[in-house]
Amino acid sequence: MVGWEHGDVAPAHTAAHNRLRVAMSSQSTTNVVVVDAHRVLRAGLRLLLERAKDIHCIAEASDPDEAVSAIAEGHPDVAVVDTQGANGDDHFVSVRVIHHHHPEVRLVALSGDGGLDDVRAAFGAGAHGYVQADASLDELLEAVRTVARGERYLHPSLGAVIAQPTARDPLAELTCREREVLQLLALGYGNQEIAGRLHLSPRTVETHRSHLMTKLRVTSRAELVRIALEAGMLTVASAAAPPG
Repeated sequence: MVGWEHGDVAPAHTAAHNRLRVAMSSQSTTNVVVVDAHRVLRAGLRLLLERAKDIHCIAEASDPDEAVSAIAEGHPDVAVVDTQGANGDDHFVSVRVIHHHHPEVRLVALSGDGGLDDVRAAFGAGAHGYVQADASLDELLEAVRTVARGERYLHPSLGAVIAQPTARDPLAELTCREREVLQLLALGYGNQEIAGRLHLSPRTVETHRSHLMTKLRVTSRAELVRIALEAGMLTVASAAAPPG
Protein backbone atom coordinates (compact mmCIF):
# COMPACT_ATOMS: atom_id res chain seq x y z
CA MET A 1 0.00 0.00 0.00
CA VAL A 2 1.39 3.37 -1.00
CA GLY A 3 1.32 5.93 1.78
CA TRP A 4 1.74 9.66 1.64
CA GLU A 5 4.06 11.84 3.62
CA HIS A 6 3.20 14.86 5.70
CA GLY A 7 3.03 17.87 3.38
CA ASP A 8 1.95 15.86 0.34
CA VAL A 9 -1.48 16.40 -1.17
CA ALA A 10 -3.95 13.98 0.32
CA PRO A 11 -5.78 11.58 -1.97
CA ALA A 12 -9.31 12.67 -2.93
CA HIS A 13 -10.99 9.95 -0.86
CA THR A 14 -8.98 10.94 2.23
CA ALA A 15 -9.87 14.60 1.83
CA ALA A 16 -13.53 13.68 1.49
CA HIS A 17 -13.27 11.54 4.60
CA ASN A 18 -11.81 14.46 6.55
CA ARG A 19 -14.59 16.75 5.43
CA LEU A 20 -17.17 14.20 6.56
CA ARG A 21 -15.46 13.83 9.94
CA VAL A 22 -15.49 17.60 10.48
CA ALA A 23 -19.16 17.79 9.51
CA MET A 24 -20.03 14.97 11.90
CA SER A 25 -18.10 16.55 14.75
CA SER A 26 -20.02 19.81 14.28
CA GLN A 27 -23.23 17.92 15.05
CA SER A 28 -22.57 17.48 18.77
CA THR A 29 -24.42 14.82 20.72
CA THR A 30 -26.19 15.75 23.93
CA ASN A 31 -25.68 13.13 26.63
CA VAL A 32 -28.66 12.71 28.91
CA VAL A 33 -29.52 10.94 32.16
CA VAL A 34 -33.18 10.04 32.69
CA VAL A 35 -34.50 10.20 36.27
CA ASP A 36 -37.88 8.61 37.00
CA ALA A 37 -39.14 6.56 39.94
CA HIS A 38 -40.97 4.10 37.68
CA ARG A 39 -38.91 1.62 35.63
CA VAL A 40 -41.36 1.26 32.75
CA LEU A 41 -41.87 5.02 32.39
CA ARG A 42 -38.13 5.55 32.66
CA ALA A 43 -37.46 3.09 29.86
CA GLY A 44 -40.18 4.64 27.71
CA LEU A 45 -38.79 8.11 28.23
CA ARG A 46 -35.35 6.89 27.25
CA LEU A 47 -36.64 5.33 24.04
CA LEU A 48 -38.47 8.51 23.11
CA LEU A 49 -35.43 10.68 23.65
CA GLU A 50 -33.14 8.39 21.66
CA ARG A 51 -35.32 8.74 18.58
CA ALA A 52 -33.37 11.93 18.06
CA LYS A 53 -29.97 11.31 16.48
CA ASP A 54 -28.34 14.12 18.44
CA ILE A 55 -29.42 12.84 21.89
CA HIS A 56 -27.89 9.88 23.67
CA CYS A 57 -29.15 8.54 27.01
CA ILE A 58 -26.11 7.33 28.89
CA ALA A 59 -27.88 6.21 32.09
CA GLU A 60 -31.12 5.91 34.04
CA ALA A 61 -31.82 6.59 37.71
CA SER A 62 -34.82 5.93 39.94
CA ASP A 63 -34.11 8.43 42.73
CA PRO A 64 -31.89 11.40 43.61
CA ASP A 65 -29.07 9.27 45.05
CA GLU A 66 -28.85 7.09 41.95
CA ALA A 67 -28.98 10.19 39.78
CA VAL A 68 -26.10 11.85 41.64
CA SER A 69 -23.98 8.70 41.23
CA ALA A 70 -24.87 8.23 37.57
CA ILE A 71 -23.99 11.85 36.80
CA ALA A 72 -20.67 11.59 38.65
CA GLU A 73 -19.80 8.55 36.53
CA GLY A 74 -21.14 9.57 33.14
CA HIS A 75 -20.83 13.38 33.14
CA PRO A 76 -23.98 14.04 31.09
CA ASP A 77 -24.95 17.40 29.65
CA VAL A 78 -28.60 17.21 30.71
CA ALA A 79 -30.72 15.35 33.25
CA VAL A 80 -34.40 14.88 32.42
CA VAL A 81 -36.23 14.50 35.73
CA ASP A 82 -39.81 13.26 35.95
CA THR A 83 -41.15 14.76 39.20
CA GLN A 84 -44.55 13.08 39.22
CA GLY A 85 -43.38 10.06 41.19
CA ALA A 86 -41.85 12.14 43.99
CA ASN A 87 -43.08 11.42 47.50
CA GLY A 88 -44.06 14.14 49.95
CA ASP A 89 -44.80 17.80 49.37
CA ASP A 90 -41.53 18.61 47.60
CA HIS A 91 -42.13 17.26 44.11
CA PHE A 92 -38.83 18.71 42.95
CA VAL A 93 -36.61 17.02 45.52
CA SER A 94 -34.68 15.18 42.78
CA VAL A 95 -34.12 18.43 40.91
CA ARG A 96 -32.98 20.12 44.10
CA VAL A 97 -30.56 17.33 45.09
CA ILE A 98 -29.05 16.97 41.61
CA HIS A 99 -28.58 20.71 41.29
CA HIS A 100 -26.89 20.83 44.68
CA HIS A 101 -24.38 18.07 43.87
CA HIS A 102 -23.94 18.77 40.15
CA PRO A 103 -24.70 22.44 39.41
CA GLU A 104 -22.90 22.07 36.08
CA VAL A 105 -25.60 19.72 34.74
CA ARG A 106 -28.58 21.26 32.96
CA LEU A 107 -31.94 20.07 34.30
CA VAL A 108 -35.30 19.60 32.57
CA ALA A 109 -38.19 19.03 34.97
CA LEU A 110 -41.22 17.04 33.81
CA SER A 111 -44.35 17.81 35.81
CA GLY A 112 -48.04 17.12 35.51
CA ASP A 113 -49.15 20.34 37.15
CA GLY A 114 -48.39 23.27 34.86
CA GLY A 115 -49.65 25.79 37.40
CA LEU A 116 -47.85 29.03 38.13
CA ASP A 117 -46.66 27.91 41.57
CA ASP A 118 -45.40 24.61 40.15
CA VAL A 119 -43.38 26.34 37.45
CA ARG A 120 -41.81 28.72 39.94
CA ALA A 121 -41.04 25.87 42.33
CA ALA A 122 -39.28 23.95 39.56
CA PHE A 123 -37.01 26.84 38.62
CA GLY A 124 -36.51 27.66 42.28
CA ALA A 125 -35.27 24.10 42.85
CA GLY A 126 -32.64 24.52 40.14
CA ALA A 127 -34.36 23.44 36.91
CA HIS A 128 -33.31 25.11 33.67
CA GLY A 129 -36.30 23.85 31.72
CA TYR A 130 -39.90 22.96 32.55
CA VAL A 131 -42.09 20.65 30.46
CA GLN A 132 -45.56 19.35 31.27
CA ALA A 133 -45.79 15.58 31.34
CA ASP A 134 -48.42 15.54 28.56
CA ALA A 135 -46.24 17.59 26.21
CA SER A 136 -45.32 16.32 22.76
CA LEU A 137 -42.03 14.57 22.04
CA ASP A 138 -41.01 17.51 19.86
CA GLU A 139 -41.42 19.88 22.81
CA LEU A 140 -39.39 17.64 25.11
CA LEU A 141 -36.59 17.41 22.55
CA GLU A 142 -36.67 21.17 22.10
CA ALA A 143 -36.39 21.60 25.86
CA VAL A 144 -33.37 19.29 26.06
CA ARG A 145 -31.62 21.03 23.18
CA THR A 146 -32.42 24.47 24.55
CA VAL A 147 -31.04 23.87 28.03
CA ALA A 148 -28.01 22.08 26.55
CA ARG A 149 -27.19 25.34 24.78
CA GLY A 150 -27.12 27.09 28.13
CA GLU A 151 -30.57 28.66 27.77
CA ARG A 152 -33.77 28.21 29.77
CA TYR A 153 -36.85 26.50 28.38
CA LEU A 154 -40.51 27.16 29.16
CA HIS A 155 -43.41 26.74 26.75
CA PRO A 156 -44.54 30.16 25.50
CA SER A 157 -48.06 29.66 26.91
CA LEU A 158 -46.64 29.10 30.40
CA GLY A 159 -44.14 31.89 29.93
CA ALA A 160 -46.99 34.30 29.23
CA VAL A 161 -48.69 33.32 32.48
CA ILE A 162 -45.51 33.73 34.53
CA ALA A 163 -44.87 37.13 32.96
CA GLN A 164 -48.18 38.48 34.23
CA PRO A 165 -47.73 40.72 37.27
CA THR A 166 -49.02 39.20 40.48
CA ALA A 167 -51.48 41.07 42.62
CA ARG A 168 -49.77 43.14 45.31
CA ASP A 169 -50.48 42.08 48.89
CA PRO A 170 -51.11 45.37 50.73
CA LEU A 171 -50.20 43.81 54.09
CA ALA A 172 -46.98 42.10 53.02
CA GLU A 173 -44.74 44.94 54.19
CA LEU A 174 -46.37 45.41 57.61
CA THR A 175 -44.73 44.37 60.86
CA CYS A 176 -46.67 42.35 63.45
CA ARG A 177 -47.12 45.47 65.59
CA GLU A 178 -48.40 47.47 62.62
CA ARG A 179 -50.93 44.74 61.91
CA GLU A 180 -52.16 44.93 65.50
CA VAL A 181 -52.52 48.71 65.28
CA LEU A 182 -54.33 48.43 61.94
CA GLN A 183 -56.73 45.89 63.36
CA LEU A 184 -57.60 48.05 66.37
CA LEU A 185 -57.91 51.18 64.25
CA ALA A 186 -60.33 49.36 61.96
CA LEU A 187 -62.38 48.28 64.98
CA GLY A 188 -62.84 51.91 65.99
CA TYR A 189 -60.29 52.38 68.75
CA GLY A 190 -58.54 55.73 69.15
CA ASN A 191 -54.84 56.29 69.67
CA GLN A 192 -55.12 56.50 73.47
CA GLU A 193 -57.13 53.27 73.67
CA ILE A 194 -54.76 51.43 71.35
CA ALA A 195 -51.82 52.64 73.43
CA GLY A 196 -53.45 51.22 76.57
CA ARG A 197 -54.29 47.85 74.99
CA LEU A 198 -50.84 47.36 73.44
CA HIS A 199 -48.87 48.95 76.30
CA LEU A 200 -47.42 51.62 74.05
CA SER A 201 -47.20 55.39 74.27
CA PRO A 202 -49.73 57.41 72.26
CA ARG A 203 -46.83 58.91 70.30
CA THR A 204 -45.64 55.41 69.31
CA VAL A 205 -49.16 54.53 68.19
CA GLU A 206 -49.27 57.69 66.09
CA THR A 207 -45.92 56.70 64.52
CA HIS A 208 -47.29 53.25 63.65
CA ARG A 209 -50.39 54.88 62.18
CA SER A 210 -48.23 57.16 60.01
CA HIS A 211 -46.21 54.15 58.80
CA LEU A 212 -49.45 52.34 57.96
CA MET A 213 -50.62 55.24 55.84
CA THR A 214 -47.32 55.31 53.97
CA LYS A 215 -46.95 51.56 53.41
CA LEU A 216 -50.58 51.03 52.41
CA ARG A 217 -50.62 54.19 50.30
CA VAL A 218 -53.77 55.60 51.84
CA THR A 219 -54.69 58.99 53.30
CA SER A 220 -57.69 58.29 55.55
CA ARG A 221 -58.86 56.01 58.33
CA ALA A 222 -61.75 54.85 56.15
CA GLU A 223 -59.27 53.42 53.64
CA LEU A 224 -57.44 51.62 56.45
CA VAL A 225 -60.74 50.06 57.53
CA ARG A 226 -61.45 48.94 53.96
CA ILE A 227 -58.04 47.25 53.63
CA ALA A 228 -58.44 45.51 57.00
CA LEU A 229 -61.91 44.32 56.02
CA GLU A 230 -60.74 42.97 52.65
CA ALA A 231 -57.89 41.16 54.40
CA GLY A 232 -60.30 39.44 56.79
CA MET A 233 -58.78 41.10 59.84
CA LEU A 234 -62.09 42.21 61.33
CA THR A 235 -63.56 38.72 61.37
CA VAL A 236 -60.54 37.51 63.32
CA ALA A 237 -60.96 40.34 65.80
CA SER A 238 -64.74 40.15 66.05
CA ALA A 239 -64.48 38.72 69.55
CA ALA A 240 -63.04 42.02 70.76
CA ALA A 241 -65.96 44.44 70.95
CA PRO A 242 -65.25 47.94 69.69
CA PRO A 243 -65.51 50.75 72.19
CA GLY A 244 -69.03 51.96 72.80
